Amino acid sequence: MSLESLQWWPAPAKLNLCLHITGVRVDGYHELQTIFQIIDLQDELAFELESSGSVLRVDDAAAFPGELATVAPENDLCVRAALALRKASGRAKIEGIGVRIRIRKNIPIGSGLGGGSSDAATTLCVLNQLWGLGLSEDALSAIGLTLGADVPLFVRGFSSLGEGIGELLTPLDLPRRSFLVLHPRVSIPTSTIFQASELTRNSHILTIPSLLASGGRNDCEPVVRARFPEVAEAFDWLSGFGVARLTGTGSCLFMSFETNAEAQSVAEQVPDIWRAWVARGLSVSPLRMRLEKFLDIA
Repeated sequence: MSLESLQWWPAPAKLNLCLHITGVRVDGYHELQTIFQIIDLQDELAFELESSGSVLRVDDAAAFPGELATVAPENDLCVRAALALRKASGRAKIEGIGVRIRIRKNIPIGSGLGGGSSDAATTLCVLNQLWGLGLSEDALSAIGLTLGADVPLFVRGFSSLGEGIGELLTPLDLPRRSFLVLHPRVSIPTSTIFQASELTRNSHILTIPSLLASGGRNDCEPVVRARFPEVAEAFDWLSGFGVARLTGTGSCLFMSFETNAEAQSVAEQVPDIWRAWVARGLSVSPLRMRLEKFLDIA
């Protein structure tokens, strides 16, 4: 099948408009309060059903117009998501439920934008339909949580307040904003930040109105800046234009604007050593909207 004839599905990125670490559970996971803003920067995935029952990620240079994926196919979250979905459904491999997964990777790895989690969520949601499994959104979110704390956000598909380890979600109607997203071209493993001894882990839990009014902060920011000078340099540069923020535990920075034109004016000044995008904030994920349309047609 040619790449042109494939049906490509969106896997959007997210920003953490704030990220407060409020405690640590006995299992080592961090409790948090965060505001997830879905944005229109996205990866794209295509799925070719495979009668042999194999679950494969296909590497094809033509399918990667952006940053190439550096994760081995067998360790890819999409492959893990497909296998977890098939196992949870009770459908055995011998029944011929397989898939070849292609990814157009535009969201940088280790950037704090949730690309891997979003790819996994798109895999769960789309294969649930293509394989005819009929699992509920709650069931898909539960499977997703075993793959990563951000996966349920993308399964449910709404910009939200996130609590617990990020899986307890309250949809929010956030102001319509545009964002400059800046990538200093460095990847940061989440575990590196959450294991840092100097990380603040006792932030107070706030009400939603208080959190929205204050704008919050990212408790991971001082750790990232201290340990990754590339991020600190980019942070200092971007701060010359206003309030710069770090998203998640990754390397990407962002700044909020009322219009795309304002964001674009700063993006045009970003040095070539970094990457930058102008993205719109979304209340509803393009994946959710696409699935609803797909179900109407089906």
